[in-house]
Amino acid sequence: MPRIARFVRKDSPTIYHVISRTALQGLPIKDRDNDYLLSLINKLSNLYFVDVLGFALMGNHFHLVVRMYPESDVTEQEIKRRLEKYYGDNLKVGEVHIADYRKRLTDLGAYVKDIKQGFTRYFNKKYNRRGFFWDGRFKSMIVQDGKSLVNLLAYVDLNPVRAGIVKKPEAYRWCSLGYHVQTGNRNNLLSVDFGMQEWNESDPSEIVCKYRQFVYETGAVDAGKGRVMDQGVVDKARQKGYKISRADRFRYRCRYFTDAGVIGGKAFVQDTFDRFKHLLDSKDERRFTRLGGVDGVYSMKRLGQTP
Repeated sequence: MPRIARFVRKDSPTIYHVISRTALQGLPIKDRDNDYLLSLINKLSNLYFVDVLGFALMGNHFHLVVRMYPESDVTEQEIKRRLEKYYGDNLKVGEVHIADYRKRLTDLGAYVKDIKQGFTRYFNKKYNRRGFFWDGRFKSMIVQDGKSLVNLLAYVDLNPVRAGIVKKPEAYRWCSLGYHVQTGNRNNLLSVDFGMQEWNESDPSEIVCKYRQFVYETGAVDAGKGRVMDQGVVDKARQKGYKISRADRFRYRCRYFTDAGVIGGKAFVQDTFDRFKHLLDSKDERRFTRLGGVDGVYSMKRLGQTP
């Protein structure tokens, strides 16, 4: 029996909720594996014409909420710029290939396929295995902007809470709310264009604050599936007006003090990196990140950690 064609809109920017599960038993995707998966999403999202709105990377599946742009919105100049940035300045893009690239880089299936295949290659090499990793075709659904989108994003961000991994979604660094709070939306990976005009906000930090409030209030409702957010946690956040204090931000970023290989000032971290970069399987000249919310402190990833 032939597969049902995927619902795809090609005439306007369209939001999709993508879900893909592993075919392996248990929870095979560990923390550092999710670090790699997130870096892969980040990298490919700079190549494809897509906005990442939300995600939750779990131990056996992932959720991804994206806005794909149609071919009509893509210019030849931008295609060349993205290709050269992704593949290097030596790439020569022939005019005859522009139409093919325009079609591919606006295609949801190609985008998700690259994510899944890239992760499979990484996982098989790391764990010395062969064969498929994902359970067949990914699921996708079209989502309306605005209230439908915000409700969906809350559902996605509450995955680690429902699973009993954390009490608050921002404590889980592989979901979008955790990424916003723990990294300050590093590399501008996430868009906050939720289409919520009634929020009457243009400041991204205020939008994230209102979104966090929505997630908390939604997470406290028992929907009959998994755990709900503790009412005491919700009450404390409500008393603070759902603002994240400097102390809270520092606390959420404390993982860098255990996950990082080097912690210190920018010059110190750079000098240490220069001393040990020959041990890294990378051509990068820079491998450190400023700790948001902690003035003047930078971290370098562990030498064995996937970039």
